[in-house]
Amino acid sequence: MVLLSLALLMRNRGPDRFWKHQELLKHARHFRGRKNRCYSLAIRTVRRAWRYATIGRHLKKKDMRQINYRFVYHAVLRETRTRMGSASRKFDWLWITRITAGAGEHGLKYSQFITSLLKCQVDLNRKVLADLAITEPKTFKCLAALAERRRQEGFHALLNDKEPPGIFSRIAQQK
Repeated sequence: MVLLSLALLMRNRGPDRFWKHQELLKHARHFRGRKNRCYSLAIRTVRRAWRYATIGRHLKKKDMRQINYRFVYHAVLRETRTRMGSASRKFDWLWITRITAGAGEHGLKYSQFITSLLKCQVDLNRKVLADLAITEPKTFKCLAALAERRRQEGFHALLNDKEPPGIFSRIAQQK
């Protein structure tokens, strides 16, 4: 083996410290004050945020288990054993429960609410609707009013055999 230079024997030190700092500061940009600009302050804050995020994920799973046990236990007993094991279905049950409660406050059943929103071409999934029911009650109230209006106009359309004004559907567009 022929050594051409000592530079080839040196180990690769990795990326510059600047890039390491920039990567961490990128995670701290949403913090207020010097915590989003000073590395020494940002590193503590970001690590604390990551620690809280990890704890929060575990608590969320724990809460979901408790909530699902309370609200869905009797319905799940009637279902097959495989349905109990699916985590995504547990979230679905929670979302449906929240949407049902929110729609019930405005005098609608879950099926009526979802069907009317689909006919109005409101493309919000159950997760978003459940979050709106909990965190944005005024927005959810507007969605419930829209669903109720569509439902009432649907009854009138059945009687008159035409689509109500202001509501566009595939049937009205094909005529």
